[in-house]
Amino acid sequence: MSKRVFNFSPGPAVLPVKVLEEAQRAVVELDGQGMSILEISHRSKAFDDILAESKALLGELLGVPAGYSILFLQGGASLQFSMLPMNFLRGTGRTADYVLTGSWGTKAFEEAKREGAARSVWEGGKAGNYSYLPAQSELKFSPNAAYVHITSNETIQGVEFPSQPDTGSIPLVCDASSNFLSRPIAVDRYGLIYACAQKNAGIAGLTVVIVRDDLLARVPQGLPPMLDYKLQAANDSHYNTPPVFGVYVLLLIARWLKNDIGGLAKMAEINRAKARLLYDVLDQHPGFYAGHARADSRSMMNVTWRMQNPELEAAFIKGAQGRDLVDLKGHRSVGGIRASIYNAMPREGVVALRDYMLEFLKQQGASP
Repeated sequence: MSKRVFNFSPGPAVLPVKVLEEAQRAVVELDGQGMSILEISHRSKAFDDILAESKALLGELLGVPAGYSILFLQGGASLQFSMLPMNFLRGTGRTADYVLTGSWGTKAFEEAKREGAARSVWEGGKAGNYSYLPAQSELKFSPNAAYVHITSNETIQGVEFPSQPDTGSIPLVCDASSNFLSRPIAVDRYGLIYACAQKNAGIAGLTVVIVRDDLLARVPQGLPPMLDYKLQAANDSHYNTPPVFGVYVLLLIARWLKNDIGGLAKMAEINRAKARLLYDVLDQHPGFYAGHARADSRSMMNVTWRMQNPELEAAFIKGAQGRDLVDLKGHRSVGGIRASIYNAMPREGVVALRDYMLEFLKQQGASP
């Protein structure tokens, strides 16, 4: 294998080398099957075993209680923006409450409005391009809301809920795409959790949905079969050909998290330590590296900051590439720099970026 760069892309994102190597072997032949993982039937015992182990390991890692179904779907989180209100808002005469803390939550809200009376219950951070999160006291939910939707981590702005808000008896729905499997989560506090896989859980093309079984009874008749949670659950994600390779890579990730890392509590500890390396630089040099997120709302997955002008940011990115630190350019809507440090980003990569940030300071004549 040639030298690997440190890939700070927001997704598709870095994967553990061990997982890549195991997937590489399976592309040639899967565990004595005499054929590739890319060739096996989705109706075969081999895939049934992969699906069952994937669900069991996810359930173990996340502590999924009885009474929930784990679905493996397609279409990314963007399809969930539509599928969710189609299943739980359409035709109910109720509202759905959306807490808007960044770009992805706003996109989800716009799609929900196509299906019913979705309303924004908080977007207080919009004026500052979503640099902070609401306090519980700021959230006033509709008593008859079909559900409350949050985005647990906003990749573009770099803000993350440290824990879930209290929605009382209203089902809480979460787009957990960019911090899924990065930390423990109280699944029993949620009605539904969805996440595209290509941040922490595998490759593009797979979407995980964890849904409380009693909510499936609310799904209306007449939905397109591929967009019907109840039908997908009844068919164990086999209504059509599921993303076989995507599920297999997720299984490898789940094994790595359990056996190599030691579970999600340990993964969260590692992630906090990595993020602290970069946030310490932002805190020590706020006049040079201006962090976007307020300190109490910072993401452990996506560290975002601006510099004094676009030319300086371009020079920083160019210099980083020369040190094999790649994909650090911020999203076009906010500019600046974004370092996505998902589970598989090794500490060595974050240390290398931290050291480069300090070196760049000195190059520009700023105090180290």
